Amino acid sequence: MRRVQEIYWLRAYGCIAVFLFHLLDHVNQRLDNVATDLMRLPLVLGTPIFLFISVFVFAVRYNKSVPDGFLAQRVKYVMVPYFVYGFIYSTAEWLRQRSSEEPVGFVANAIEYYVYAGWHGYFLIIAMQFYVAYWLFTRWQLWRLNPVPWLWGACVISMAYWGLAYWFDVDLPGYLLWIAPLGWIYVFFLALVLVRYYPLDPEHIFAERPTWLQQLAHPAWLALLVALIIAATFAGWLEFSSKEVWVIPFFVLFTLCAMRFMAGQPAPRWVRYINAYSFGIYLAHPMFFVLADLVIEPLSLPIEVYALVLIVVGVVGSVALNKAANTTMLGAMLFGKRLKVN
Repeated sequence: MRRVQEIYWLRAYGCIAVFLFHLLDHVNQRLDNVATDLMRLPLVLGTPIFLFISVFVFAVRYNKSVPDGFLAQRVKYVMVPYFVYGFIYSTAEWLRQRSSEEPVGFVANAIEYYVYAGWHGYFLIIAMQFYVAYWLFTRWQLWRLNPVPWLWGACVISMAYWGLAYWFDVDLPGYLLWIAPLGWIYVFFLALVLVRYYPLDPEHIFAERPTWLQQLAHPAWLALLVALIIAATFAGWLEFSSKEVWVIPFFVLFTLCAMRFMAGQPAPRWVRYINAYSFGIYLAHPMFFVLADLVIEPLSLPIEVYALVLIVVGVVGSVALNKAANTTMLGAMLFGKRLKVN
């Protein structure tokens, strides 16, 4: 089986998107306008891209059955970092709150982070649900079913979930609303559909793809949707996050286009480098943003210099931490395992 070069590109894009999205959270404290809103447009796809990659890679690698210990390995290398970084971020927030007018108790704050997934590691909870779902998918031999109708049904369900949740102003503790699988099942079935028609034989690229899949992969559809989204942005109708109704068709069309036009394109060294450290960068970069803020906030730097400093500190700090952690097996398990990229 040939290597899926598209996944290297998508993982690098997803890592950069999440990194820059959180960077803009800091920048928006100093500058917030339509331009910064538009900058978020290509960044809202970061979380669903990582989820898509998880299912796609498993479906290509394991096909109709997963090895023994599949879920145990996922718990080991996904949930352990969730608790380690959850402790770091929750403790830091608890210390920050102690000096405020409304301090919060250590246990109550830890519950907010661990139980309610109230930090950016909520992605790991969603991913773990997807791992369990794929395990059930193979165990119950659901690969015998055509995933295409399930994809369209999943898109409707996910759009209805986010739409109704915001329409009725549902307010759950932490990020419980975000980690519910109904909001993300479209990603799961999109991955299964694309694996079903993925040309593992390089001599027959796209030969077996149905007409509708090839048509939706045409960039004209994506360009039209992006134009509509930009118009809605100027009208002030949109919120920018990965948990919005409009993100679902945006992600589907983007992924179809990306998988079509990046097929077989060799990933350069810098893309592979980002892939190797993507998990560590995802977990650690907000911590280094905060540390940089503590040092440079009194300096009143120009916004461009401020953003550049955060980028350098965030990338260098996250990669250095992940490199140091991965010198031992225990460190990799605690702080995020570095991917082996050939």
